[in-house]
Formats: sequence, C-alpha cells, structure tokens
Amino acid sequence: MRPEQETPPGVGRPAADAGARGTDGSNPAESADRNHGRSADPTAVVMVDRPGGKSTPGLMSRVESARRRPIIPAWAESAAEFRAAGQGVAAYAWHVTAYHAVRTPWYALRLACQAPYGTARFIGGSLRWMADAEGEPFRRAAAAREAVDDYLKLSRQRDRRVRWRTAVSVVASIAGAAAALALYVLAPSWLLALCGVAVTVVMGWLGQPADAPVIHRAVEVPKATRLTSDIVLRALGALGIPAINQAQSKGGTGFSFTAPITRDGPGWLAEGDLPYGVTVTDVVDRREKLASGLRRPLGTVWPEAVPHEHTGRLRLWVGDRDMSQTPQPAWPLAKSGTVDLFRPVAWGTDQRGRWVEVTLMYIAGVIGAIPRMGKTFLLRLLLLIAALDPRAEVHSYDLKGTGDLDPVGNAVGHRHRAGDEEEDFLYALAAMRELQGELRRRTKVIRDLPRDICPESKVTTELASRRSLGLHPIVVGVDECQKWFEHPQHGKELEEICTDLVKRGPATGIVLLLATQRPDDSSLPKGISANASARWCLKVMSHIENDLVLGTGAYKRGVRATMFAWEDKGICYFLGEGADARIVRSIEIDALAAERIAQRARTMRERAGTLSGHALGERPETDAVAAYDLLADLLSVLPAEQPKVWNEIAVARLAELRPDVYGAWAPEQLTAALKPYGIRTVQIWGTTEDGKGANRRGIRRSDVLDALAQRDGRTAAA
Repeated sequence: MRPEQETPPGVGRPAADAGARGTDGSNPAESADRNHGRSADPTAVVMVDRPGGKSTPGLMSRVESARRRPIIPAWAESAAEFRAAGQGVAAYAWHVTAYHAVRTPWYALRLACQAPYGTARFIGGSLRWMADAEGEPFRRAAAAREAVDDYLKLSRQRDRRVRWRTAVSVVASIAGAAAALALYVLAPSWLLALCGVAVTVVMGWLGQPADAPVIHRAVEVPKATRLTSDIVLRALGALGIPAINQAQSKGGTGFSFTAPITRDGPGWLAEGDLPYGVTVTDVVDRREKLASGLRRPLGTVWPEAVPHEHTGRLRLWVGDRDMSQTPQPAWPLAKSGTVDLFRPVAWGTDQRGRWVEVTLMYIAGVIGAIPRMGKTFLLRLLLLIAALDPRAEVHSYDLKGTGDLDPVGNAVGHRHRAGDEEEDFLYALAAMRELQGELRRRTKVIRDLPRDICPESKVTTELASRRSLGLHPIVVGVDECQKWFEHPQHGKELEEICTDLVKRGPATGIVLLLATQRPDDSSLPKGISANASARWCLKVMSHIENDLVLGTGAYKRGVRATMFAWEDKGICYFLGEGADARIVRSIEIDALAAERIAQRARTMRERAGTLSGHALGERPETDAVAAYDLLADLLSVLPAEQPKVWNEIAVARLAELRPDVYGAWAPEQLTAALKPYGIRTVQIWGTTEDGKGANRRGIRRSDVLDALAQRDGRTAAA
C-alpha cells in the first residue's frame, strides 16, 4: 500500500511499534501524515507488505531452484548396490533350499509317523461337519435360556445342513472309492507311489501338533513395525517440545511431511518440517524419548538435519535392526586386493548398510573418543588400508603400549614403536625430525618439477609411482597422541613438527592420523585441530570434546557424538570427503584378521622391493637425540658478554660443538627448532667479516635462559 493511501483497520501493525523505515530512511507513517497535512497518529497502522506486489519468487525462479528428486533410485544407479542386492537374494535362496534339502528325510519320517493321526483327525472332522457339530453350542445355549423360537430355528437349520452335508459326504465317498479302485487297477506303479506319497504328506500335515510344526523357517526374518505418519507424530508429540505440543493440542500435526514415508535400505525414511522456531537439534537432544515414542530400540532411531536446508528440516531414519547389531558385509579387502591411496577406499557402512569411502591422500586426520569405543581399531584399520598400497611407507606409534598396532607396524612399518617410556619418546622424536627433513626435501622436488608434470604442485599417483623422485605416500598413525604433546621436554617440538606435517604434509604425500581418548586443547593443539580435513568422532561425553574433534559449531548444528550409546562401539560421525558429517560404522577387524592382512601387505612389498625400516630391523639414530639438549647447547655457545647473535653464527658454533647433530643445519632450521620453546628470532644489527654493518635475524641469550628456566621449572634468576 502506498503511504498516501488509507490503511484498512486491523491490518499491519501500529506505527509506533513497527519501526519500519523506507529506503531513504524516512518513516512511511510520518510521510503519509505529512502528505495529508495532519499530525502523526500513534495508533495508525502501516502496511509492511505491499498488496499486489510479489510476496514470493516467480514460478520460473521456484522451478529453477527446486530440489529435484532422482528419477532412478540411488540403489538402482549403483552397480555395487545392485550387485550386492542380487547376491543377497541368491544367498537367501540357496540357504533356504539347502536348509530344507538336508532335512527332507526327517520331514518324510515325521509326516509318515503323523499320517495315522492325521487320517483320524480328517475322518473325525468330516463326521463333525456332517453332523453340524459347530452349531451344537448355540442350540444348547438357546435351550438353557428356554428360548423356544431360537431353539426351533436353529434345529430346523441343523436339519437342512445335515441332509445336504450327508448327501455330499455319501457322493464323495462313492466317487472317492471308485477313483481309488480305478487308479489301483489302471494306473502305473509310479503314479500309485506318487499318490500314496501325496496322501501320506497331506495326512501327516493334518496330524502335526500346533506347537511343533514339521517344517521350520530357514531364516528368521526380524519383524519391524512399519513406520507411519501417525507413529511419527505420536513420537514427536512425546518429546515435550512446547511448539509441537501446542500445534497438536489445537488440532494440527506439529510436523509437515515434505515427502511420503518410504522404504530406504533396511529401514524407513521420513522427512519434513518442524514448527517455526524448533530445530533438528531439539529433536536430536531427545533421541531417547523419540525412540521410546516410536517403540523402537535406540540404535535404530537416527534423526539428522538435511544438508543445504533450513535448520527445521528433519530427516528421520528408523532401521529394522540396531545399527550396532546389524551384520556388516564382508570388507572387500579382507582377503584380497590392493589399494591406491589416491583413490577412495571403503572403510565402513552407514545406517542403511551402504559403503562409505575415504581417500587417505591429501588429508590430515583426527580420531577422538572416550576409551573402549573402537578408536584404536579404527586407526589400525586406516593403517591397514595404507599398508595395502605397496608404495606407501607406514609409521605407527602406539603410546598406549598395549601392542594394538603391532600387527601393522611389525609386518610393514617403516617406523614403529609401542610404549611411553623415555626411549620411546626419543625414538619418535628422531623419526619425526627425520620425517620433517623429508618434508622439506619433497617441497624442493615438487618445486623443481616441470609444470606439465606437476601442474598443481602436489604429489599425484603417477609421481608417487616414480621411485626416482621419492614421492611415495607416507602415512603416520599415532595412538594416544596427547602423550607426545604433554611431554615436559620434547612435547613442544613434537607439536611443532606435527603441526607442520598437518599443514604442509598433505600436498607432499605425507598423511598424519592422530587418535586420542581425551580431546582437549593439550591433546589436540589448535594448529592441528583447525587444519585436519578428515575427522572421526566416536562417542564423547560433552559438547567441548565434540567440537574439538568435529570442528567449532558442530554441536549446535546437530552433529553430536554425545548421543551415541555405550553399545555403539565403532560407530562415529565422519567428516570428510567433501561431504557433511555422516554416521558411519567402521568395519571391525580384530587382531588375528589384522595380522593376516598385514602379512599379505608384507608379501606385496617384498615382491615390489619396497619393504624398509622397522620391518627389516632398522631403526632411526636415537643416540644423537639422547645426547644433546638444544637449549643447553645454545647456552654454551652464547657467551654472557654477547647477548645477541645472528642465526648463522649460532648454527656455525653448534656445528663445531656437535658436528654429527648440527652439521647439516641451516639458519631456518634453527628458527623452526626454537619455536616450540617460545623463542622467536629478532632483527639484530651486527658487523660482517668484511667489516660492513648488516641487519639480520638472530636470537637473544636472555630468551634462551628464560626458555631453559621455564622448561626445567626453575626461575630465571636461578
């Protein structure tokens, strides 16, 4: 409505409360009053929606932005799913056939034994039918009530029934006897035998007890209640959400279905819009109540948000069986096959039983969970996938010390260690320093490659296969990584190296996978958690751990690993592969199966000539790591009368002190090694050898003293 037109009463809202402004910042109500030459009326109402204007997008805009449902179902487009379904039907048919074929002699024996009793039941039933025995209780009841009319009516009905049933029985007996005599005289022996078997089977079937049938089911199909709209609305109404309850109390549904409830894999899928102001997270928080309202086990009820839709669009999938108890298909790589780490590999299944894949290259991964939920099993599975690529170099560190990663590390590991003793930390520190040096070498190799060979400045599967370049995949798995980062002496350096590998490693073919049972700031430093592109979060206890693993804001978006139950072992939220967080159950590979797979991977490496490191009995040089202390060495080469010194001078003095340790160090390497201790280089004015002044990067002796005192728990003065 234009400002100068009169506003109909009861439409819009008072101008005093509207606070609406025109495009030029003026108040439309004031403009209207000014145009009419009258003072502003505080009770006047203002239309904020213009009649006749387009309140919704045009038809073509809505058609173009509409979400189209696939013409062909997703399972029909997937050759793997179609093949799996066909194999399932064939396996079911074969099992049923074999089950009953094996038991056929027993069936025949039981039917033969029950045939006399069945014959007696048939004759007795026929006589009772002929005598109208089923009407006897009604006639007795009428006589007991002295209802003469009812009794006479029932008696006449019985007489009629008995007459024609007797006639039918006599005719059937004569015809049956004649047919039996004719068959006995005229039919061949095989037909007589067939008829005798048929009669025996029928009589035996009639003679079987009601509680002990002869033939049992070969497959016990679980019975699941069909999901209907009434059941969904009943369950949502039981959640105690005020907006839903208010809508249902007024005769509404409290939930608008946007599509029919359909069968989706081994379960049912319902999708729709919640009332205004109700979000999917409100429903996820009440998952236990939702399962109670649906009368289904908790492990079968999975509410989730719909990607790329508003936060009130709910997708509810209700399975036939608990996800943690549903048999999983056999892992394709369990008995045969190789892996190309640059291509997706199946590692788990979603709620619908479909395979979920991961590409281990170009990522850094974080796995978080409370103890005993399958975190280590998942890490070992990912390392087994890496082991099945003969080119890959596997590094495994089991800081829990129970040997869960030994099947992989001992068979194919280039570096492997189990335990959290001081010598284990020194081993890891030497290996990680070696790996950081390898990272620097790879960056130079990639930088020097021609653009037509390496157009994206990262390792590809073709480059990884060229041994001369040394760009093969390197996969590092660390279980209980918090023990590295919390080490009082080497923790900061290990954190610095891991952060560097997380940031620069994926492009150079180096993958770092960190698993922890205590996701917090010390276990997963921000530099690592913020740059991890793949995340696996099994059950955690609070939103803090949830967001540390899955990213800030995941809990508010409804991605909540806190909803997993204790029985949901191996079930996690997986965030990666360019998709939204998905609920996935990882394939369970126990220690014995892991050893078989790892031995197969070792055989592949022996044939390819890529077995190296720990698997061949080699180990990194840890003596140098144990023998030197960088801060103490720096303090010894920086005299008190020289408070500041250039990096190149410090490195030269360190090389003279320990040539085997610092001989190959560059000034930049010293800068990187000092970062974990909080020492930063500064600009220092000095004089070169030829007497000229220069301003270069260097370190201060006081910073080294402070870092040494802080590390050893002493005061700077001491």
